[in-house]
Amino acid sequence: MPWIVGVSGASGTPYAGAVLRALLAAGESVDLVVSRASRLTLLDETGISFRDGHWREDLGEWLSRGADGKPGSYEVELSGVRYWAAGDLAAGPSSGSYPSRGMIIVPASTACVAGVALGLSKDLLQRAASVVLKERRPLVVAVRETPLNGQTLRHLVTLDDAGASVVPTSPAFYAGATHIQDLVDFVAGRVLDSAGVPHGLYRRWKGELGAGGARAD
Repeated sequence: MPWIVGVSGASGTPYAGAVLRALLAAGESVDLVVSRASRLTLLDETGISFRDGHWREDLGEWLSRGADGKPGSYEVELSGVRYWAAGDLAAGPSSGSYPSRGMIIVPASTACVAGVALGLSKDLLQRAASVVLKERRPLVVAVRETPLNGQTLRHLVTLDDAGASVVPTSPAFYAGATHIQDLVDFVAGRVLDSAGVPHGLYRRWKGELGAGGARAD
């Protein structure tokens, strides 16, 4: 069964890229939904135009880049990915009878958070999230915004009450980050921890003070 991965319009496409690469590296299947707004963010942050008709080519180019934007940094096998257009409300993930392990929204904009919390289902991303919640499957929401106003905080509490895991995209420094990709991978790793997917994206805390000064290979 696949993980549904929704990419919304918040800044943070490197987070989505790191999560997708790690899921595929772990042997997981992925059903991908890229919102219309996220295409603008992807174009702004990477220069890549994501097109429905050329999604495999565009996704491959996107996932080959690290947080520094350098092409060809990663080799990724995309055979485990199935793509669904955001406007396709008849897609598999729109139904509770469609099997999935759960859903990860990364990054999650405040507009996406509001839509899911209110059950708006204005596109496939929001509809798939609503389905995952009603079927009591895992939903991980990697919210990316600062500062957070009261309205968004209330929406996040609603999602938590509904059983979702809310993961702010807040990197930590105890893992001994030496590059921007290390900070991105820490956040991606915490997202995957919440989903229960094994990975090796960051050095875990072992109760040894000062260990972050010498990052393990």
